[in-house]
Amino acid sequence: MGRFYCWGPSKSPMEMTPNEQVDWHAHLQTPIIFNPHAPLEINSTTIRHVDLNPIQSTPKAVVNEERVLILTPLRDAARYIEKYFDLLSELTYPHNLIDLAFLVGDSEDDTMAVLAAELDRVQQRTDRIPFHSATIVEKSFGITFGQEVADRHSFAAQGPRRKALGKARNYLLYTALKPEHSWVYWRDVDIVDSPSKILEDFMAHDRDILVPNVWFHRYEDGVDIEGRFDYNSWVESDKARRLTAKLDKDIILAEGYKEYVTGRDYMARMGDWRSNKDEEIELDGIGGVNILVKADVHRSGINFPSYAFENQAETEGFAKMAKRAGYQVYGLPNYVVWHIDTEEKPGNA
Repeated sequence: MGRFYCWGPSKSPMEMTPNEQVDWHAHLQTPIIFNPHAPLEINSTTIRHVDLNPIQSTPKAVVNEERVLILTPLRDAARYIEKYFDLLSELTYPHNLIDLAFLVGDSEDDTMAVLAAELDRVQQRTDRIPFHSATIVEKSFGITFGQEVADRHSFAAQGPRRKALGKARNYLLYTALKPEHSWVYWRDVDIVDSPSKILEDFMAHDRDILVPNVWFHRYEDGVDIEGRFDYNSWVESDKARRLTAKLDKDIILAEGYKEYVTGRDYMARMGDWRSNKDEEIELDGIGGVNILVKADVHRSGINFPSYAFENQAETEGFAKMAKRAGYQVYGLPNYVVWHIDTEEKPGNA
């Protein structure tokens, strides 16, 4: 037989005197639930939530499955694209974590068709070579200077050329960068050789912005002279500081021309690919052949000025802007990426 207990008063409230009611209720405590964070359910398909807090750029990028965006601007580049994809296919960083994006503009050759065909060939493969995604952006800027060495590297062409290149890079960046990207890897189409582990090698340095040395092969009498190519990666000099203090703010400096001698120390003249490839130097200007950038640097507003920023534009202006914002800009003088030999004259590197 069950037992039942009554925890209330021994008589009904109607039978209790006022004093008995007061005495009884003095022993009761009403439970209270504070719930200021009642869940809010949003069902609208037009509202998107983006959480950037988990997106990081770390030396353990492969383990953390960090996404990489490879960006390449293209103009009259049809003849280089096949080799470009041969090298890209050799990258050891997991291709399922890599997105590709290209900007094609102001081209007079078959760049668009060759690019589309090569992308289709690579992405149709059934092995581990296809990349997570590929995007082609088409945008022309009315660029009229030619692609021959004399046209591209004449002193008169430098200011307008660097401004146009900066604008092209920014259009590509802002179109292609997505919330999931941890790294942005800028890679020129006319690289002819580079280490397959270049992404992992660079990420291990954990720098905000990092560039390699850029050389080229040229054979004279059967001997490779190992030419130095990119003179846009440099360390600032007192001579250049005095020069820029006197220049009009809209003048854009270019390295290697007698019109403006800066006295800067060029990374291209340092280093040796046979030496320690992890040796670092801090830089004040960088070239654009091969740049690894933590994506948050770009998200913070550091881009490629298409105007004179501290008398520099495009990639050199990018480095100046990044350093002004407190980011690290470094180079690896002994880590060499090989560019095509453009047979440029001395002083027009």
